[in-house]
Amino acid sequence: MSQAPIDSPFGHPSTAMEVVQGLDLSDNTAVVTGASSGIGVETARALAAAGAEVLTPVRNRAKGEGVADDIRSSTGNDKVVVLDMDLADPTSVRACAESILERGEAVNVLINNAGIMACPLRRTPQGWESQFATNHFGHFLFTSLLVPALLRGAPARVVNLSSIAHRITGVDFDDPHFERREYDKWQAYGQAKTANVLFSVALNARYAAQGVTANAVHPGGIMTGLQKDLSREEMEAMGWFDDDGNPVEGFKTVEGGASTATWAATTPLLQGRGGLYLEDCNVAAPAVPELPYNGVHAHAIDAEAAERLWELSEEMVAQLS
Repeated sequence: MSQAPIDSPFGHPSTAMEVVQGLDLSDNTAVVTGASSGIGVETARALAAAGAEVLTPVRNRAKGEGVADDIRSSTGNDKVVVLDMDLADPTSVRACAESILERGEAVNVLINNAGIMACPLRRTPQGWESQFATNHFGHFLFTSLLVPALLRGAPARVVNLSSIAHRITGVDFDDPHFERREYDKWQAYGQAKTANVLFSVALNARYAAQGVTANAVHPGGIMTGLQKDLSREEMEAMGWFDDDGNPVEGFKTVEGGASTATWAATTPLLQGRGGLYLEDCNVAAPAVPELPYNGVHAHAIDAEAAERLWELSEEMVAQLS
């Protein structure tokens, strides 16, 4: 698919609620991971406001239930269901996917929103680096298990949350878990965010002909709990705050940060279109040096790299058995 912007009625200032205004999703079932905080909450809220049944797999059940109660109250939609899932734990991921499949419902929308960023080196029990394991592999496994429900919901959409941080690096296929190279938290995050895009490309290549399309989304800069492993001093050094201590111009509100994922999941403009990287409620243009915070870099949408990542991910699945 061509990374050429389209004529979208929405853009950088848009909110998720604006995106769903006038849409009727009452016949749809949507799954949104990480909907207990940040933009996941507002994504789930917008979909619920449009009438969808929304399933929210979360790691913290109590927090998730509190958010679900708030969404039910604010939207008048009682069809918000909290599920347990820890993306870093393959057993938990399998159990959550199985619980969704046992419901026997079609899944029309899957938004893989949850993630971690720039954290100290942590490893799963399998020895996998935590950012790659959580941000990419947990969602790879979850999505793969939900394919039967997505096919029942076709035309269905998968939306993978990436980041402009994909520009930092591609995937190091020789050492994805930093077993032989020195760990760098930003290299690890950038690798995982590139993986989110490549996964979208490979998933779309496999299932678009059967009615399941996949796209990746850069939500924009938003101050949420995602920054919990960063100190204020570090964020100031990166220029994220102005002289008054407020986020610099260009950062979005949480409601604005949820807009592009919501748009990717619902807009008629993307019907049948996948394998794309989206930003500001539009298809992103190819990256150019003079616009360092916009656009998609070629290494993230490379079809050969996408297939290589799929093979690596299947090898990781095989290690679980």
